[in-house]
Amino acid sequence: MSKYLLENESTDRLLFRRIRESDFNDWLAFYYDSRSTQFWEGLPSDPMEACQIQFDRIFERYEKDLGGMNALIQKQSGKLVGICGLLVQEVDDIQELEIGYSILPESWLQGFAFEAAQKCKQFAFQNHFSDSLISIIHVDNIPSQKVALKNGMFLEKTTTYKDNPVHIFRVNQG
Repeated sequence: MSKYLLENESTDRLLFRRIRESDFNDWLAFYYDSRSTQFWEGLPSDPMEACQIQFDRIFERYEKDLGGMNALIQKQSGKLVGICGLLVQEVDDIQELEIGYSILPESWLQGFAFEAAQKCKQFAFQNHFSDSLISIIHVDNIPSQKVALKNGMFLEKTTTYKDNPVHIFRVNQG
């Protein structure tokens, strides 16, 4: 099991658990809403294919201890509302630990991304995984940038990541 997973962790409204193959159909809704991927170039246009590629990568990360996304389950409803996790990434030839987050469109604007991202930050620093964390966010993705700023991050630089113009937000352990 990846040490970076927040399995069995929780916040006031969310439970974190490992993503399962059975989550695929629930997560597919993310790719059927074009707003979810509007900022990211290079994804397959077919939602099934895009979702399968993401799930394959999630399970590959689990196997190789490269961090991974956690399913975010809303305690009140028991429903999947998003995914969030700590991911080992390489940005500009430097290995970093990223807080990544995506929320299903039906659960947007309810604070789930911030709540989950904040928990990831606390978990990483409490476990001494890194002295700093980043979030890789497309330059046009203002909602995700707002989550990063609210999570205590600052805009460190702008670069290219996977052929996309991105801002690198960073938070240092304080």
